[in-house]
Amino acid sequence: MAAAKRGRNEPPPPVIVKKVVLAPAGGHHGGAWKVAYADFVTAMMAFFLLLWLLGATEENQRKGLADYFTPTLVKMREQSAGANGMLGGDSIVSADNYPHRAGQTGTQSLTIPRDASGGPKEGATRQKSIDKMKKRLEERLSSEDRLRRLLRQVRLVDTTEGIRIDLVDDADFSMFELGTTMLTADAAKLVKAIAETVAPEAGGLTIRGHTDATPWKGGALGNNWALSAGRAVATRQALIRDGITQTRFRRIEGVADRELLIKNDPADPRNRRISILLAR
Repeated sequence: MAAAKRGRNEPPPPVIVKKVVLAPAGGHHGGAWKVAYADFVTAMMAFFLLLWLLGATEENQRKGLADYFTPTLVKMREQSAGANGMLGGDSIVSADNYPHRAGQTGTQSLTIPRDASGGPKEGATRQKSIDKMKKRLEERLSSEDRLRRLLRQVRLVDTTEGIRIDLVDDADFSMFELGTTMLTADAAKLVKAIAETVAPEAGGLTIRGHTDATPWKGGALGNNWALSAGRAVATRQALIRDGITQTRFRRIEGVADRELLIKNDPADPRNRRISILLAR
């Protein structure tokens, strides 16, 4: 009826739609604060766990935990300050190659708790052992000039596992005949002096053979892995002949050229060496 009353050309009335948005009760205000709160709670839990560990462990256990979580820095320290030259170890005042942001000038300081029972005492004991072994080795090799010159081939390094004795080749000295596991005459005398040096010390022995990166030329059946392992075995046999009991040896290892001493020159003769680790 309404349509009949309108004219034929009159448009229909517009349709109006009203949209009403109702806010939920106690509206959600975002969750970013929850993430920050969770991080805070996690950090506090780690902090209280650290306090519990400090209170529930002894000095030597805490040192073991610290050494476990710093393997990279320990390895860098072993190859760092004072580790070159005759019987080179390292010193608390030596410049190192740690990845500091600022430059390192070779002066370090330590803050040691007054009631600490480890740390400096243990370090002093290890240093005494190294000094005693150095003196004993020098006495063994001081009988003639030729043997005395062999001291420059020896490096004593204090590591987390024990005292490592490195017998290093150079351009004028080789522990083994080229491409073989046969000790040279001078090397045999040096190994005998090493045996007399470590014999009075307690602790097991690990021998590790190293080669440089020069490709193997001894035939298709050989390689630097076998050569490094064979030289470690030959050193063990020489030490046994010189008085070290077989029960003291823990491991015999050959690592080829995977642990270079002179990393920027893989063919450097100093990469050829025998490492003897005297465990603590």
